[in-house]
Amino acid sequence: MKAGRTALAKKSKRHKKHEEHADESWLVPYADILTLLLALFIVLFAASTVDEAKMDKMSQVFDQIFDGGTGFLDKTAVIQEGQAVNGLTEEEKAYLEDQEALKEIQSQVDNFIAVNELEDTFVTSMTDEGLLITIRDSVLFDPGKADIKPEYLAVADELSQILEMDPPRHIVITGHTDNVPQKSAQFSSNWDLSVMRAVNLLKIIIERNPNLDPSYFSAKGYGEYNPIASNDTAEGRSQNRRVDVLIQQMVNEDGTQIK
Repeated sequence: MKAGRTALAKKSKRHKKHEEHADESWLVPYADILTLLLALFIVLFAASTVDEAKMDKMSQVFDQIFDGGTGFLDKTAVIQEGQAVNGLTEEEKAYLEDQEALKEIQSQVDNFIAVNELEDTFVTSMTDEGLLITIRDSVLFDPGKADIKPEYLAVADELSQILEMDPPRHIVITGHTDNVPQKSAQFSSNWDLSVMRAVNLLKIIIERNPNLDPSYFSAKGYGEYNPIASNDTAEGRSQNRRVDVLIQQMVNEDGTQIK
């Protein structure tokens, strides 16, 4: 019996010793989990709103944080004025918010295009200057003419409603032509034709919506001198005959306001 108790005691001691030295290296600090989750949500949110250049910048920031930075609990960080928060400065944040607002407008325009089945003649794109709406001239104008076709006045009316924004943005309407020379009594050059098409569309948009401020609108014409396709083919010339409506961004990439 005594020998049995002795063996039992030794076994119990070995068990306690094993419990005291249990390997706990698999445990992950709670704060690190929160940091990783925060980083994940920031990246997921940013991926839906930022362009490729911004994503590259954010990627570099996170590389520094997780590869060479100080641990979350190792040092208390003090954020200085103008310092990046979550990898973005205040200037970058302002720029991204403005880009997101433009993308919301683009979504409205794309919906307008889909409802009116204008996919073959209307197209939107984000540029370095803002949101660009490109309209093939065949939709709005007869060949060599600058007056909008009566059947498309309703389209111009809907477009004028979309261009009502708060706060208002500067909008530039630009006419373009192919390189076929103008020989009509009304227009002596493609410059004349392109400018008048832009002006006439601008006037219709302003007239259709009294809530628009004309001081934010301007018109210009490039004639044949800003082609987007070759003028050597009929298809290329068709693409070059267009009117662009540029909804300008309000914030530059460096965070400065555009006036």
